[in-house]
Amino acid sequence: MEPIGMAYGNLRQRNQFATLLSMGLVALLWAHGRAGARGRRGLLAAGALLIAGLAASTSRTGLLQLGVIATGAGWMAWRERRPVEPGSAVPGGNLMRPLLPHPGWFLGALALYALLSWALPWSAVMVASFRAGGESAGADFQGMLTRLREGAPLGHSRWLLWHNVLWLIAQRPWTGWGWGQLSLAHYLAEYPGPRFVEILDNAHNLPLHLAVELGIPAAVLICGAFVWMVVAARPWQERDPAQLMAWGVLAMIVLHSLVEYPLWYGPFQLVFGLCLGMLWPGRRRACDVPHDAGAASIAVLQRQAARARWAARLTAAALLAVVAYAGWSYVRVSQPFLPAAERLAGWRDDPLAPLDPDGRDWLFARQARFAELALTPLTPQTAARVHALAQATLAFSPEPRVVVKLIDSARLLGLEQEAQFHLERLRVVYPEAYARWLAGKPPV
Repeated sequence: MEPIGMAYGNLRQRNQFATLLSMGLVALLWAHGRAGARGRRGLLAAGALLIAGLAASTSRTGLLQLGVIATGAGWMAWRERRPVEPGSAVPGGNLMRPLLPHPGWFLGALALYALLSWALPWSAVMVASFRAGGESAGADFQGMLTRLREGAPLGHSRWLLWHNVLWLIAQRPWTGWGWGQLSLAHYLAEYPGPRFVEILDNAHNLPLHLAVELGIPAAVLICGAFVWMVVAARPWQERDPAQLMAWGVLAMIVLHSLVEYPLWYGPFQLVFGLCLGMLWPGRRRACDVPHDAGAASIAVLQRQAARARWAARLTAAALLAVVAYAGWSYVRVSQPFLPAAERLAGWRDDPLAPLDPDGRDWLFARQARFAELALTPLTPQTAARVHALAQATLAFSPEPRVVVKLIDSARLLGLEQEAQFHLERLRVVYPEAYARWLAGKPPV
């Protein structure tokens, strides 16, 4: 049974759930402009349901996104209802049906969110108490007000995480630690103050992540180029509803990228790419063809369109081939991570058989090495292989079970100095796992 008061859909993560709901709100506003009177009422009801989901998620990122949507869309709704100034060529609200709801609806959305943020925790406590037979229950459930007031538990806060990342940036400001090396850097770091207690493989802030792994110059160049493109596109002057929807969805993903890493997940990557495609300035539409174009110009445009269609087909075919290869690689590499009953028939007894972490599994090579390391028993005969796998896997996932295998294999190989170094890191980074190792118990 799932815990009461935890809303995250099928994503197992409340911020991702909230961002998808916020993207849904942006798309709903676009649909509002195209719907009739009855359809608009239905969309407003759907919007209330999405806001209820945001409140139930207790995501602070979702609250920020709702504030941005309400502020930006409310301002645009007010602007399109302004009276037309005499002599103005721009139609106003008295000449064109407004596309957005009345600005008052956005104030109502914020009020509804505030009401539900109070009511949902109370109802969750009541349901938990009912399940417990009338006894007090649900005290551990954190509503939005509690999360805003108390923040994250000690050792898990964003501020501590970012403080550690800034310290790492200061150690290698120009070239960074290398792409995908943040978790290893965090494991090796001797911070002068408190340490973020979890495995840190992402800075939970896109500019900081680029800076810590690629260096400050690369981060400034990448982020600066993106900001320049946004400013050059002037989204605040956009009037096309579809383009505005794309900008709004991009804004939700960018806001989420300032506190986590949505662009490391396929659904957000797909949406991000789709929005960039919709906003790409080089797209040629049929309406761009001049009405007075001659036959020669039309023929040139037709040839260009034909080449573009063939290029699109070839690109689609290449993407399908890449997806098919990635899918088959994923199926093979995922076998060791599945229960025996769920594996493919030929690999149930030996899930490592389809793996080739040093060759054809280059797309999921790190996962393949992790699986081989986890399933290979440590003996004098396998010590060299286990040691090599543990060293390679340390950069991918420096978790206690990997560190322990590295220590034990190094000792079997007579590498006592290396074993002592990682034993000290285990004590500092994972004190509970270190205690279990001293007691002769396997790491969790």
